Amino acid sequence: MSDSAKCRLKRGGLALSMLLALAACGSSPPVQLYQLRADPPAGSATAPGVKASERWALATVQLPDYLDRDALVIPSGRAGLQALQGHRWAEPLRDAVPRLLLADLARLRGTEQVWRAPAPPGVTVDRQLRIELRQFEAAGEQAPRQVVLSARWVLVDPAGGLSARVGETRLAVDTADASPDALAAAHRLALWQLAQAIDSWAGQAR
Repeated sequence: MSDSAKCRLKRGGLALSMLLALAACGSSPPVQLYQLRADPPAGSATAPGVKASERWALATVQLPDYLDRDALVIPSGRAGLQALQGHRWAEPLRDAVPRLLLADLARLRGTEQVWRAPAPPGVTVDRQLRIELRQFEAAGEQAPRQVVLSARWVLVDPAGGLSARVGETRLAVDTADASPDALAAAHRLALWQLAQAIDSWAGQAR
């Protein structure tokens, strides 16, 4: 075979490889992104009944390492998690969850009563709030499912004069249907209910 024929054969093979790669890309399913909405779920009360007496700074919100992922997941078997192909969070949960909890607590307690630590100059806080999410995931083998949220939190006196106060809760929110969109919406409702639980607990613990 001549050198020119070998060259034409190589170019033909390269072109075929490129066509196959483009075909594979074209056949990939589109990715659907899901957002935890900034506003509380529809029908939720947003105005605080009585302005909170304590001013808080949200110091930390810890999430389990398995939540550091893009894909929506559902249970699989006795201990597995299955990623939903083509369905992803638009924002990492490690960023979205603290931001939304801060906003929800501010809606419930008053916008001047809840800040992100460190508080801005001139703002004095009575307590620092630290939240640990121990579980935040879909539950149940059959659709529609639930979103289960388990959390523990502690209020700490920055000056060290008062003892720490600890609370915890476990919430289960039903999904409206079997769709990934309903699953994402149930995640948002669970966060809103967590903020409500913390605010209610704080009022009872005074």
